[in-house]
Amino acid sequence: MTDLLVRKARVPGRAELQDVVIRDGRIAALAATGTHLPEPAAGSDEVVDVEGRLVLPGLIDAHCHVDKTLWSGPWVPHSAGPRLVDRIANERGRRTDLGLPSPEYSAALLRHIATLGTTRVRTHTDVDPGLGVAGIEAVAKAAASVEGLIDVEQVAFPQDGVIRRPGTVELLEAALDAGATTLGGIDPAGVDDDPLGQLDALFEIAARRGASIDIHLHDTGSLGAWQFGLVTQRTIAYGLQGKVALSHADALGTVPDAERLRLIDLLAESGVALVTAAVYDVPVPSVLELAERGVTLAAGSDGIRDLWGPYGNGDMIERAMHIAYRNGVRRDEDIELALDCATHGAARLLGLESYGLVPGAPADLVVVPSRTPAEAVVSRPTRSLVIKNGRVVARDGQLVAA
Repeated sequence: MTDLLVRKARVPGRAELQDVVIRDGRIAALAATGTHLPEPAAGSDEVVDVEGRLVLPGLIDAHCHVDKTLWSGPWVPHSAGPRLVDRIANERGRRTDLGLPSPEYSAALLRHIATLGTTRVRTHTDVDPGLGVAGIEAVAKAAASVEGLIDVEQVAFPQDGVIRRPGTVELLEAALDAGATTLGGIDPAGVDDDPLGQLDALFEIAARRGASIDIHLHDTGSLGAWQFGLVTQRTIAYGLQGKVALSHADALGTVPDAERLRLIDLLAESGVALVTAAVYDVPVPSVLELAERGVTLAAGSDGIRDLWGPYGNGDMIERAMHIAYRNGVRRDEDIELALDCATHGAARLLGLESYGLVPGAPADLVVVPSRTPAEAVVSRPTRSLVIKNGRVVARDGQLVAA
């Protein structure tokens, strides 16, 4: 891997500008600019002077649906009804006519978000009896076409339910065989009407196969809160602490204050993470409360221009802005908690052993023309430079590598 020296980088937490030495795709050293550091090896002497711009670790989209996207295709007006079940049915009825899942659309979206500094995604890929594992295969094809730009992890997502659609449990196992690493779920009560059946199936497979779990939980109020308990109890019973997440977790915003804090403590005690996308009018978990109580909070784009909605652009700095804005935070340190959802929090969710702007971590970096992380979140500037595994892959919002 070509060595690279990044000069005059503004690194969060360090008062002086830093030089960053990259070797073999990893950060080898950081030191104040002007400090003697070994130069890149002869014959591979790429040096980039970022002139005091802010350097962040590669952004992580911890919850998206690239198999659903219509990115780069013709505009498709939204046609679903307002309810969750309406959107599920609408997509099931229209996806084939629109050529979904499309490896070409998925790859186009992955290339786009790479220019925005996203270096890793966890994408929830539909698995159901009408589709089989074709979505898993389509996303794997797209991921292979952008290898070196962005890492892709797939969740086998039973969007239409697990128990109510016979054969889905077996398809989840097949999806793991096809390359998925995480099992998804959706509203064990609200969609499946069999919370014990869905959760018992997911946790049994995960424990046996060494997979993680990430469950969409839209159910609100006491019904959603009850399912928090079911998930956290099973997480401890199966020894899956640190490998389970709840996405959206709408109940947190729809229960009394005391109950909300009780649920947050359940998450902390069981090592269950939360994932938010701060979309539409969905309640957004409190970055302050979760940080104070030690719960991992990650962020994702959710849908990006698909049959669920026409919105989304895959920009994780913009997503951090939505999280900060919806949380009502204004102080720099609190805005940075929102950005943490797309960096270190997402890395913890994904179980990355090494991440960040530290020696030994993969050299996934994004350079922005800002002075502080909070300024970057508020201004959402064009990314000056994106480095993936020690290689410059984008400049000024444009790919420089295929």
